[in-house]
Amino acid sequence: MEGTTSFKTLAGPSPETLFKEKKSKFYGYAFPIKTEDAVKPIIQGLQKEHPQANHFCFAWKLNPDGSAYRASDDGEPNNTAGMPIYGQLNSFGLTNVLLVVVRIFGGTKLGAGGLIQAYRAAAKITLEASNIKMEFVTDEIMITVPYGELQKVMRYIKQDRLKIVSQDMGLNCTLTVSVDRSDTEKIVSKFKGVRSAVIKVK
Repeated sequence: MEGTTSFKTLAGPSPETLFKEKKSKFYGYAFPIKTEDAVKPIIQGLQKEHPQANHFCFAWKLNPDGSAYRASDDGEPNNTAGMPIYGQLNSFGLTNVLLVVVRIFGGTKLGAGGLIQAYRAAAKITLEASNIKMEFVTDEIMITVPYGELQKVMRYIKQDRLKIVSQDMGLNCTLTVSVDRSDTEKIVSKFKGVRSAVIKVK
């Protein structure tokens, strides 16, 4: 989403939580993730931890605007597990998060309504136990200037405490700095004040 400058995610993995319903146990786990590739190894780790579990249901959401997501029922009836879990990610306004609920069957069937409520409750208490933080979306600004103008650029970088991501010093110097998206416009206009500067926003 154009203009997204910050989002809510997790500061670290949640503690393990437990919700019980008619002798079934629902263990909840939440993890901060940056890519879909992180999901499989985490699920495999939980499978080793709970070899007696019947279902490893999960939902994840990625990108500052939450545009990529997936929900899995892992063998439970359609939409009784993954979607209630995903619904809690939305309720808490989180992204870049994987939320897993591991079920150990207790011998009593819960029915579709009972499953939806149990997975939703397990997901909710897991997120309530998690450490939620605000993260800022960043842009990278690439500035190319003749060596003689470098000092001015460095002064602005120091003034605004910008993080230098890469630098290439020669007759023409190229510096890439990372800035919070909410400040991009302001910083670019500052650099435009430097004579001969070529500026690109990545």
